[in-house]
Amino acid sequence: MRIFNLNSKIIGLILIVIIYLSTSPAKSLDKFAEADRISDYFSGILLLNENKYEESSNSLKKLNGLETNHLDYSKKYLFSLINSENFKEAFIYSKKLEKQKLDNFESHLIMGIFYLKNNQMDLAQKHFSKAKNQNPRSILKKYVSNSLYNWSNLENLDLNQALLELEKLDERFENLKKIQKVFLSCYFNNQNSKDLLKKLISDEKIDFSRYNYFYASYLNFLGKKNDAQEIVDLSLNSYPRNLLLNQYKLDLEKNNDTSIFDFNKEGHVVAEILYITANALSAQSIYPLSNFYLNLSKYLNEDFHSYDTLLAENYYKSENFESAKKIYKKLNKRGKAYRWYSSKQLAKILIKEKKKNEALKLVSGAYNDLVDKDIYEIFDYAEFLKNNEKFKDSIPLYSKIIEEVEKNHPLYVEATEGRGIAFERVDDWKKAEKDLLASLEADPDQAYVINYLAYSWIEKGVKIEKSLKMLEKANKLRSNDPYITDSLGWALFKLERYQEAKKYLQLAVRLMPGDPIVNDHYGDVLWKNGNKIQARYYWNYVLNLEKTEDKLKKIIEDKLIKGL
Repeated sequence: MRIFNLNSKIIGLILIVIIYLSTSPAKSLDKFAEADRISDYFSGILLLNENKYEESSNSLKKLNGLETNHLDYSKKYLFSLINSENFKEAFIYSKKLEKQKLDNFESHLIMGIFYLKNNQMDLAQKHFSKAKNQNPRSILKKYVSNSLYNWSNLENLDLNQALLELEKLDERFENLKKIQKVFLSCYFNNQNSKDLLKKLISDEKIDFSRYNYFYASYLNFLGKKNDAQEIVDLSLNSYPRNLLLNQYKLDLEKNNDTSIFDFNKEGHVVAEILYITANALSAQSIYPLSNFYLNLSKYLNEDFHSYDTLLAENYYKSENFESAKKIYKKLNKRGKAYRWYSSKQLAKILIKEKKKNEALKLVSGAYNDLVDKDIYEIFDYAEFLKNNEKFKDSIPLYSKIIEEVEKNHPLYVEATEGRGIAFERVDDWKKAEKDLLASLEADPDQAYVINYLAYSWIEKGVKIEKSLKMLEKANKLRSNDPYITDSLGWALFKLERYQEAKKYLQLAVRLMPGDPIVNDHYGDVLWKNGNKIQARYYWNYVLNLEKTEDKLKKIIEDKLIKGL
């Protein structure tokens, strides 16, 4: 039965072998049949799937010529070139495919974007047209190719004609058409542009908060800097953590060059269309394809650093930490807002790499370098300290926020919760309880705060009946949350309602099988229900878990000898 223990990469390798051999005529593979050549192909594909693009392109480059009989090779190679930012090489290879009549959607997209960037609109239009005519099955590809064709054809259209062409896009992209409609209006300097931008960001059904930046940027583009600053300030009241707006606010205040997006440049608008596509793919965890569109965006507008933030996030989520770190280190030099953001992101990676002290040093240094610290930066730093067990250091920061904001401010709820947890962890329960209650008074429907307070009471052996009612409410707010389910079961256990407790604690174990405390609780309830052999099994299991603390191990060792 060892076959079932095969590494997933090896299984993937076998699948690629099957596909490779079944789609290429045997004779055509002669010059690629050597073991090292086959290895290059497999390595290239696996590295591409792991988002290691430079290494992938180096492996696939060795197989130049394989595209003649293996069409999928050319697509993979183009992905690796674009994602490793070798755009010129991707363009040259795309031209080669065209000469050999092996062109595809991706090759025409790349050539069209190359000519668009170089203002050769006739050639751009020609290749976007060919991309359209590749008849791609993907509705997303159709949207991209049709949109890019339209934007390369604006020299031949007026606003009304361009809007008519826009309406031909698939109705399923109605919200994206709204964005393009606004950009068309701005491109043609239509007098209704400001109203259209305002209407877009005021949409109550769809989150168009990103386009607050474009609204402000357009006003500044028209020479109305004061109006732009007013829009930024108003927008930050609603979206205080918006990185793009925070950096733009600083740039406006310092009169830095803010023309990173030109509404009269087709290439800049196309870059944003490609970014939207990449964002949609990222939301579905399709990172290599998302990165492909993102790198095309960056090629068209390299100064728009919002594209870099999504690219780094994609790398982080796919655990390609080295590539993510490279981007964050570059962003660190792009202004105060980007510097603080990238420092926090780099720290997250360092913690993943078990370098907590290095992460603490990095964020503390970045925080101390902030000249004017706003309440959100103070809060972020307090949270970082608390989450990394620097509880005493976090308390004064939370206190500063609580003193500065009104009780109806969103940060009041979060800061009282954070300080309450920090007080509890430094054994000052009286203050912890007061803060947690204050947080719930401001917002009674915080399931996790309810859980934290109620579980703490249960562990102290007080207010258990009240805790149970609170946890029942939390369970309705967050059904099947493992921590809340465990707390609810534990409250029932403490009230000696063992049959009911077993139901919830069993569910908690299923939801979070690797948690030591949850498994310990389930062992206890099994014992109380007369299932002593099973109870000992779960207690033994807890002893073998890496996350089990020494204090809990000692308790369990005693239970294994004496029972409950």
